[in-house]
Amino acid sequence: MLKVSKEFFDLPIEEKMKLYSNDPSKTTRLSTSSNLQKEKIHNWRDYLRLHCYPLDKYDQEWPSNPSSFKQIVRNYCIEIRKLGLKLQEAISESLGLDKDYINNSLGLEQGQHMAINYYPKCPEPELTYGLPAHTDPNTLTILLQDMQVTGLQLLKDGKWLAVKPFPNAFVVNIGDQLQALSNSKYKSTWHRAVVNAHKPRISVATFLCPCNNAVIKAPSELIEDESKAIYKDFTYEEYYGKFWSRNLDQGHCLELFKNSREI
Repeated sequence: MLKVSKEFFDLPIEEKMKLYSNDPSKTTRLSTSSNLQKEKIHNWRDYLRLHCYPLDKYDQEWPSNPSSFKQIVRNYCIEIRKLGLKLQEAISESLGLDKDYINNSLGLEQGQHMAINYYPKCPEPELTYGLPAHTDPNTLTILLQDMQVTGLQLLKDGKWLAVKPFPNAFVVNIGDQLQALSNSKYKSTWHRAVVNAHKPRISVATFLCPCNNAVIKAPSELIEDESKAIYKDFTYEEYYGKFWSRNLDQGHCLELFKNSREI
């Protein structure tokens, strides 16, 4: 997966630009930074964004160059989805819920997106980030790291810690939807991407997302009474629209969905 991702970003610029778009509603697009229209400081990143589920609906849009791209990415998406759904079962059980509770709450046709991130070497890395500090708006993020260059950092106890790549392993980040659904028993992961002055790097992030019309709310088992629900009920479509209308560095979007008595 990393190899074919690098092959894509090594293509001539004219070939890649066929997919370029700043329209976030496009289901296959190449873009740069995060929000070019609103950002004061741009991120040092290019990325290929792909919708991945259902595969038969979207994979015809994917790049046909490199020639092996579609098949490799298709196989990867199938296996990553299996892993993500299993993880959500385990998280559900850890909360004392039926193992299918979270998957059922998020909708049987849960979405799946992918961002193949390319961080070029940067002459002045202290002036920008690959991605600034943020949490992810989805349910789970399963990250495949470049084995050659460390770039991911996680916030723990007020300190930023580098996450070194580990062979044959993924990094799994909790997203905002799981924080809301678990009534904050699980916390979404604050993370950022730093850039390197000497080496480019690739990462592949897969996002599992609720159905657009899925209502995100904490189950009664996780709240003493309605007054103890930290967040208002909302749909994923509502949340996602709010998230992408803001800059990544504008703070935690989930704060906008708190019950007024909890603010």
